[in-house]
Amino acid sequence: MADLMDTADVSGRFALQGHDTAHPLIRPVDAASLILVDRSTRAPRLLFGRRNPSLRFMPGKFVFPGGRVDAGDRHVPVYGMLDAESERRLSARVSRPSAARARALALAAIRETFEEAGLIIGTREAGAPERLPAGWDGFVDAGVFPNLEALTFVARAITPPRLARRFDTRFFMADAGDVAHRIEGVVGPEAEIVETAWLTIAEARKAELPEITLAIVDEVEARLKGGNRPWQPVPFYFTRRGRVYREALS
Repeated sequence: MADLMDTADVSGRFALQGHDTAHPLIRPVDAASLILVDRSTRAPRLLFGRRNPSLRFMPGKFVFPGGRVDAGDRHVPVYGMLDAESERRLSARVSRPSAARARALALAAIRETFEEAGLIIGTREAGAPERLPAGWDGFVDAGVFPNLEALTFVARAITPPRLARRFDTRFFMADAGDVAHRIEGVVGPEAEIVETAWLTIAEARKAELPEITLAIVDEVEARLKGGNRPWQPVPFYFTRRGRVYREALS
């Protein structure tokens, strides 16, 4: 457990709900999300995707691309490695930490960004991959290796208990310049993401964001103001006894 000075009750910024006994206490699944930052303008812009209004989970909300880790994410050949601080913090406060798990989380963020937004984070410096697991065919077609060096681990959040779906989500950050290839036609009215938008932090605060996404936006703003240094603490949001806490993983 972290020092009490590193943990704060932040329940005031979340709409707390009572336990719903209709849903069992389920273990959250590993998931990952990618925050793409465009710094080509005076005010940095973040990439969001609006979820299809017909979906049952967060319909119509603007979110960062992301989703659960797939088994194949553990077996993807990559270019480069995660920085040491990101890998160390990804192994904090988990029951079975491993470098393979940390790597799979980062790769899930890259894959989900491709699947939901058609953006491939990677490099052609290592040549073209010949074969990748299911879900990674677009990287083979584009001749791009996923690039772990582009990602920094910046936040973590666990869905509260007694919900139908629970995720233990790790948020990564990457620069828009690390997009090596774009696939058209991925986003549309029949897709999971119906539109994408590059929003400044001020614009994001006015958009229809889930509460936890808005909290992560605030964390990103602070991180960018601090220069996005590897040693900056990583916030970890979790719920205990009906209260929401923010812990600094330093």
